[in-house]
Amino acid sequence: MCGIYGVNHKQSEQKIRRVLSTIGFRGPDFSGIRIADRYSFGHNRLAIIDLEERSNQPLEDDAYTIVFNGEIYNYIEIRDVLLKKGYRFATDSDTEVIIKAYREYGQECVTYFNGMFAFVIYDPKKNIFFGARDRLGKKPFYYYKKNEMFEFASQLKQLSEGKRLKIDKKSEKLYFRYGYIPEPYTIYKDVFKLEAGYSFIYDLKTHNFEKKQYWDISTTDEHFTTSYDDIKKALKDLLLDSVRSRLHADVPVGLFLSGGVDSSLVTAIAARELGEKINTFSIKFSDSEFDESNYAKEVAEILGTSHHTLMCSPNDMLELIESLPEYYDEPYNDASSLAMMILSRETKKHVTVALSGDGGDELFWGYHSYMRMAKVSKLYALPKVFKTVGAALLKRSSNYRLRRIAEGLKIDTLEELFLYSNRLFDFEKLFNQKNILCQDEYKKYLYSNKSFLERIADYDIKTYMNGDIFTKVDRATMAYSLEARTPLVDYKVVEFSQKIPFEHKFKNGEGKYILKDILYDYLPKELFERPKSGFTVPLKNWFRNELKTYVYETLSRENLAKIDDINIEYVNQLIDNHMNGSENNYHQIWTLISYLKWREKYVTD
Repeated sequence: MCGIYGVNHKQSEQKIRRVLSTIGFRGPDFSGIRIADRYSFGHNRLAIIDLEERSNQPLEDDAYTIVFNGEIYNYIEIRDVLLKKGYRFATDSDTEVIIKAYREYGQECVTYFNGMFAFVIYDPKKNIFFGARDRLGKKPFYYYKKNEMFEFASQLKQLSEGKRLKIDKKSEKLYFRYGYIPEPYTIYKDVFKLEAGYSFIYDLKTHNFEKKQYWDISTTDEHFTTSYDDIKKALKDLLLDSVRSRLHADVPVGLFLSGGVDSSLVTAIAARELGEKINTFSIKFSDSEFDESNYAKEVAEILGTSHHTLMCSPNDMLELIESLPEYYDEPYNDASSLAMMILSRETKKHVTVALSGDGGDELFWGYHSYMRMAKVSKLYALPKVFKTVGAALLKRSSNYRLRRIAEGLKIDTLEELFLYSNRLFDFEKLFNQKNILCQDEYKKYLYSNKSFLERIADYDIKTYMNGDIFTKVDRATMAYSLEARTPLVDYKVVEFSQKIPFEHKFKNGEGKYILKDILYDYLPKELFERPKSGFTVPLKNWFRNELKTYVYETLSRENLAKIDDINIEYVNQLIDNHMNGSENNYHQIWTLISYLKWREKYVTD
């Protein structure tokens, strides 16, 4: 796990060192550079596999040079195949496996890798850069391309170093739509994210840049026809393999344990597979409404882990709010990133690698929003008059959530209703313009030939899981030089999950049915018979109490006026409605605070 940097010309060592220093937290163990006539590479290393100096990067192999961020979990198997083909290895690292696999398989090498990765290889024979990002987008990859300049990096701040980049106004609006800026866009013009599941070639002579998609989730309505027991066994075997491969490291490994279904399952498998005492970590909030630490403690006691509960207070959050832009680099609004950073900071004191349960909700249908859409879809199946009457009744409700649902019921299709229900703001009120959505390449996942309830999860895999969840985990953990691994999002598990009949995921009004069934092979069902909570920070209450003054000071009229075209009166109404308890608008408030804190650090008025 590391930070990479490169440019398509000879760069001064001083400049490369300066760029690498901006992300020193991503790789504190070694910082290396390689300067040549046609390119310059830099690398910050967090040593996980083969801790010896021989595996430092940039790594050269017969004039080929690589910089790599991530982990290849099946590198030993690939290495064995390459050894039989006559290759010889000077290290025990997965980095060397990547570069030799490229020499053997060319661009198709990425199809052999199972892991999380972002890398670039200089190929002297073809005079090109070849690079790729992992299938689901767990590891970040940014690039700047303008005229004959091509530059790439692990984080956005590296590419803004020494430049006066202009804000991309469309991306700015996309942030207020999604709470993050979806790939391939960034907050800046001329800077892009390489999409998940893509590789690229940059020709150093012609300056031509060409992307290629090498993997995607399925959009076909194809499901297993075997028995439920056979499907469950096959899925369990895949999960066992996935967790086992992610426990491999030359440094201490632990697990994030929230007490929910996903992290408890990963921990249960890890504890059984290791056969020894392991470290688990959870976070505790003083606000009991949001605290699940007792559930995590119960799970840990049954599995016999060495459990650590970490306290999180409003003051902890306030300190972190000011530093978030330093690590996230562009507007980003997931408030749970604050708790994730505290969890990562404390976890790093004990281990260097932590496994998490991220991905279970998208792959196995676990979000509350999915359950609501399942109920609404039944209403849409009835004659239109029933929907009209339902909307009229809900509109009279004193509950603001029900009133919002009433507004949504005016929408003709379930697909557009889903998009509407996930919006953060009413754009016609916030900016006096209509809503802004992603490009059609993402909406296509909402209009495949699968069932509607499967399609909304597919859309989240390509947008929310990538742009929000993986961004949160990568930045929060790497801020403290901690590597996070996500066994549930092994691409083989993803491909398998998409073929599981939907009734095995959502049954009797319950999501993640088959995943829970596997969990109950390890832990008592009674432990999990409670409402889903999720990894949520108590900002709803803190904004009304401990952080109330902070909200009003940060979202002053003067500060809000810095946001182009914004309707300040509408924002003030959102804040007032939250403070008086008539609505829960903490998410919108936090979205605005996050943007202004980013702007304060990176924009010169």
